[in-house]
Amino acid sequence: MRKSHDLTAAQQFRPRVRQAALKRLWCAALCAAAALAPGQAAAVTLRITPQSNLAILDPIWTTATVTRTHGYMIYDTLFGTDAEGQVRPQMVDTWSVSADKRLWTFTLRPGLRFSDGTPVTSADVIASLERWGQRDNMGQELFKFVARLDAVDAHTFRIRLKEPYGLVLESLGKLGANVPFIMPKRVAETPADRQIDDFTGSGPYMFKQDEWKPGALVVYVKNPYYKPRDEPPSGTAGGKRVYVDRVEWHIIADPQTQVNALISGEIDVLEQPAHEYYAMLRRDPNIRVLDNKYGAMVILRFNQLQPPFNDVRLRRAALVALSQKPFLQAQYVSSDLYRTCRSVYPCGSAYASERGMNGLLGGDFKRARSMLEQARYDGTPVVILQPTDLATISRLPLVAAQQLRFAGFKVELQSMDWQTLVSRRANRGPVAQGGWNVFLTTFNGLDLDNPVVNPALNASCGQAWVGWPCDPELERLRAQFVRATDPVDKKRIAEQVQERALEIATHAPLGEYFQPVAVRKNVTGYLNAPVYLYWNLRKR
Repeated sequence: MRKSHDLTAAQQFRPRVRQAALKRLWCAALCAAAALAPGQAAAVTLRITPQSNLAILDPIWTTATVTRTHGYMIYDTLFGTDAEGQVRPQMVDTWSVSADKRLWTFTLRPGLRFSDGTPVTSADVIASLERWGQRDNMGQELFKFVARLDAVDAHTFRIRLKEPYGLVLESLGKLGANVPFIMPKRVAETPADRQIDDFTGSGPYMFKQDEWKPGALVVYVKNPYYKPRDEPPSGTAGGKRVYVDRVEWHIIADPQTQVNALISGEIDVLEQPAHEYYAMLRRDPNIRVLDNKYGAMVILRFNQLQPPFNDVRLRRAALVALSQKPFLQAQYVSSDLYRTCRSVYPCGSAYASERGMNGLLGGDFKRARSMLEQARYDGTPVVILQPTDLATISRLPLVAAQQLRFAGFKVELQSMDWQTLVSRRANRGPVAQGGWNVFLTTFNGLDLDNPVVNPALNASCGQAWVGWPCDPELERLRAQFVRATDPVDKKRIAEQVQERALEIATHAPLGEYFQPVAVRKNVTGYLNAPVYLYWNLRKR
């Protein structure tokens, strides 16, 4: 069998044609640069291929990674999280907390402006936090403790708590979706269940909506009103300085075409190369493969509102049938880039545990078939959503379908691009009305680090993450975790949360992998972080 990276003659020819065309373009560009006035520099454009097409532009409405990355391009946050995991001020200048830990006061940095030139005010911040608090898992927990938010003046605001809450700064500085990005008040007043249509931002870039071509091109330019901090950049904290004039996201669905474009110089950064191409990219003298030290976890999510997985017995049967290693081998290829992990929290983290995993995720098809018989499974099809344009997860649904079929489920795969999948998974209706039963996705480890931040553990019914588990006992345990102060107690409660989540089968954790980024060597300054960040980059 020919491996996927063995190119046909026609495939090898196409990059050469593109290279010839590019040489002509580069010549034209050099001639144009030579014609510039003395001292006038040529504009620098950075070309990136992101993980998928960008169709949803509201980073509060969805947790999709590409939309979160878009959010970091055009919005800023009150606090950031540095490369060591420490929360640091970002838009905030100073803050204080009262002796009883119930009144938090924040003052914004002077001179902050939105991309339309208007000042950032306390009213903007309050409206942004209130909308975020309705959608985000961690924001929902914070607002359970919030009595009210007050604007002291245009640059100072307060958060008054009903009782002390130990994760205020961690919530405001969280780097994973949904990120508490700051938007203008008029935008943040958009109902939380409706997407925004005004993309005035507070961050280092401006979104060029007039040049946006869904499925092909996304364009950003430097925000002239943005005021970076003085410190060096680290994670999502520090100075967000822009050294290029323009950033273009070129949407390329085919993994092989992505790699060809990087090698030929048509793009400068490839966000998520398919894992089977890493060995080839590492050998290329013009490419740097940046190994990401932050792992990500694969998750299979059940829809608990629709049959057959509205029956907990059938969700448990699926957990018995599923096995991690086949997923990881099929999708991530190199054994040094993945590992099994029998925990709902990242392995190696403070709360990682195998509690509650006994008998689960072992690929026991015989036992799973017996459980289906006992539950009187009626053959209702399991509809699995399969993304066609996301190289890092496209094979996972195929493995899920195979394993669930071996267990006795009737399975139907439905293919679509990732952004269509992200929209469809928000549908709570029956499959016949555009609903679903299963999808697979990934989260970086810091998004799953504890019972509060982990969206898959939210069991607050209609307010829960898509899949909508509804379990008062799991919510009671998560509330206990928030109030616990002793590390031993927090560890014990986190394990109880895991046991309960597995008992009601909120989701299936399917192991971890590492996703390097590939960049051309003339691009420097890339920040190694659990999220994709495109400030601090220089291009020769």
